[in-house]
Amino acid sequence: MSSPSPRNILIQLDTDAQPSVFDRVVAIDAGVDELFSYGSVTVEQIEGLVHGAMFTRGPKELKHTAIFVGGSDVAKAEAVLERVRKTFFGPFSVSVMLDANGANTTAAAAVLRAGKHLSLNRANALVLGGTGPVGQRVARLLAGQGAHVRLASRTIEKATAAAKGINTRLKSHNIAPLAMAGEGDLAAALDKVDLVIAAGAAGVRLLPAAARRMASHVKVLIDLNAVPPAGIEGIEAPDKEKPLDGAIAYGAVGVGGTKMKIHRAAVAKLFEANNLVLDAEEIFELGAALV
Repeated sequence: MSSPSPRNILIQLDTDAQPSVFDRVVAIDAGVDELFSYGSVTVEQIEGLVHGAMFTRGPKELKHTAIFVGGSDVAKAEAVLERVRKTFFGPFSVSVMLDANGANTTAAAAVLRAGKHLSLNRANALVLGGTGPVGQRVARLLAGQGAHVRLASRTIEKATAAAKGINTRLKSHNIAPLAMAGEGDLAAALDKVDLVIAAGAAGVRLLPAAARRMASHVKVLIDLNAVPPAGIEGIEAPDKEKPLDGAIAYGAVGVGGTKMKIHRAAVAKLFEANNLVLDAEEIFELGAALV
C-alpha cells in the first residue's frame, strides 16, 4: 500500500511584527495545505528556520515544502532571501518566493497590462515614483523587455542611484534617471513617451490632468496608487482599459485582478520543484503565461 503524498507546507517569513494577513489568505487560496507564519524575522534567524524546512523531509519530498518571503520593508526582505539562498546546499533546498510589499507581483501585473497595448521592446516609458520598491521593479521589468525607461524621482541623486543599480543588474543602458522638481521637468519627461506608470507613495498626485492632456504621445497610463488622490489625475482605482483622452488607463484595482492571479499561481508553482527562486523576472514570466 503506497504512502499518501506529503502535504504542501508554505513557510511565511515576514520581516514585520505581524505576518501579512493578505499574503496568508492568498496562500490558502493558492491551495497550500499547511501555512507556518513567522513575524519579525531577521537575517540572523534564517539558518535555523531554513534547516528546519530542509532536513525534515527526504530530497524527493522537499518540493512539498516552500518559503515565502514578505514584509513591508523590501530591502530587509531581499536580505532575508539572500540568506535563505546561501543556506541551501547540494540537494537540500526548497523553493522560495519574494513578494515583500507585493512589489514583484504588482510590478509584473502592471508591465503585463501595458504589454497588452504596446510593443514593450520599442516603447518609451516614464516611471513616476521610480525609486520606490514597486517603481524600481517596474523599471527593471520594462528594461528587461527592451523598453527605454525614464526613472523619475524628486531628487536626481536617488534617481541616479536606482537607475545605475538596475542597469548594472541587467547589463544594459536602458534606464535613464530624471529629477521631477517642477512642471517644466514633468513636461520634458513626458516628451515622446508611450507609457506612464505611477508607482509613488499612497495619496500623492504625480501627474496632474493638465500635464497628462498635453502628452498626446502617451498610449497607456497606469496608476498603482489605490488611495485618493490618484497618482495620475483622472484615473480611478477600478479603471481597467478605460479610454482617457486618447490613451488607455488602468487604476490600482484594474491591475489588481492580474496581480492576484499571478500571486496565486506563483505560490502554487513553488510546489512543482524544490529549487525554484521566484523573484521579479521569474514572477513576470509566470504571469506572461497567464494573461
